[in-house]
This record gives sequence, C-alpha cells and structure tokens, in this order.
Amino acid sequence: MSDGAPSLTGGVDLHNHLLPGVDDGAPDVAASRRGLEALRTDGVERLAVTPHFDASLTVRPDALARRMEELDRGWEALSALAGEEFPGMQVTRAAEVMLDTPEPDFSDPRLRLGGGPYVLVEFPFALSPAFSGRVLAAIRAAGWSPVVAHPERYATVPTIVRAAEAWRGAGAVLQVNGLSLIGRYGPEPKAAAEALFEAGLVDYVASDFHARGRPLVRDYVAVLRRACTEEAVELLTRTNPARILNGEAPLPVGAVRLRRGLWRRLIGGWRR
Repeated sequence: MSDGAPSLTGGVDLHNHLLPGVDDGAPDVAASRRGLEALRTDGVERLAVTPHFDASLTVRPDALARRMEELDRGWEALSALAGEEFPGMQVTRAAEVMLDTPEPDFSDPRLRLGGGPYVLVEFPFALSPAFSGRVLAAIRAAGWSPVVAHPERYATVPTIVRAAEAWRGAGAVLQVNGLSLIGRYGPEPKAAAEALFEAGLVDYVASDFHARGRPLVRDYVAVLRRACTEEAVELLTRTNPARILNGEAPLPVGAVRLRRGLWRRLIGGWRR
C-alpha cells in the first residue's frame, strides 16, 4: 500500500518496542525518536511502550530487580524524550510479558498497561501451551486482566479460533497485530487474523512496532476501513485501547469480514 494512504487520527497503540536499549526493538534513544515520529506521522497520539519481559522473573527477586532497573533507565530516557520533543503524544509504560511460568506476579504496576488492571501477555515459543486457558484464568483470579498479544501468530485456522474462544472464556482480551492484516508475517497469520475478526473475537489492534522502517499503521487501518464501519475502526484503534488504559472493559466490536471471494474481488476491482 502506498505512503499516500490516509493516516489514523487520535490513534492509541498498546503494543510496541520503543523503549531504548532493553530488547529487540529500539537500540538507542535515536531509534526511539525515529519510532515516535513514525507513529505520530501515522496518527498515533497515545501509546504504551511494551518491552519484552519474562514472567518467571517475578518470582526471582534478584533477577527481577536487575531487569526492572534496566527498564527504568530506558523509561527515564524515553519519557524525557517524549516530554521534550513530542509534547502532543501521551506516552506511558507497561511490558509484553512472556508467560514462562504458570503463576506470575503482576503486582508491580510497571508491568501493567498504564499501571491499571490489564497486562499484555504472550505465550512461549510462538505456540500456545495446552494449559494456556488455565494460566489466563489464574491471572484473572489474582485480580488482573490478561490481554493476549498477537493470537493470530500462534496457530493456523481453525485451531486458533477454538483457542481464542477458550482464552475469551478465561476472561482474556485479544489484541491482533495490524501487520498481520497486510500479510507482513506470512499467509498463515493473515488467514488466522481474518478468521478471528470474522468470529468477532478481536478487541483491538496494535502495531507491535520495533522502531525499524515504517509502523504501517495507516496501511492496516486502510484495510479495516474497506472491510467495516467507521464505528468498528474507532473501537479497534482508539476507543477500546483507550478504555483498557483507563482500566475499563473493551466494548464489543462484533464480526468483521476481511476476506472476499473471487467474484467480489473482481467486482471491486472493476468498480475502482
């Protein structure tokens, strides 16, 4: 899609890796600056930075202290940068937590989205373990609200739909990576994302931007605008992520049909 695609306005992004020097995202403050500028260009005005974090650290006090000190240094640098050069953007912190232990402790607000009840989580090895539903239910029982990051990247259709329904049943929110909608991870995650949307299981989208190149927010928003109402786009890109940052439950989006049959594609191409 061309750079001329319309940008988002007032976008909220709750999954990215712009904290400098702490993971495989921005290596330094200069890269964080470029990343913030790129997101702003694509219409993002509010974001939570979500560096990678292993849940097992929460039960290892010494290792936890070292990791949090590293993240705190990165946050101090990023928040100073945002305050000085991006005053129109609201930037907060959280983490993308790898569930490598069945009983993580999320009592530290620095791990949660905006310090509220929601925590962004992922499963190990890009595959959801058999006990994933029980782990999510345990997180809920402890008083926190899990947000499953990029569920479309864990399994192929139709397995992922059944898994996502179980995660929803355990009390989780689902966040799809916008790049999956434009095929940047390959055909299987794209098909899985489309299936999740069509099943009405997606609560919001995010960039998972690693501070390299363009975040392509405007590109995946254009895909959504072609497929659904502006109200649904609003829910997926602004309202629901903002509600999560505010500690409120996301509103239902409903089913969104992204895939089109051959005849509809031909008619659409003729009309253009």
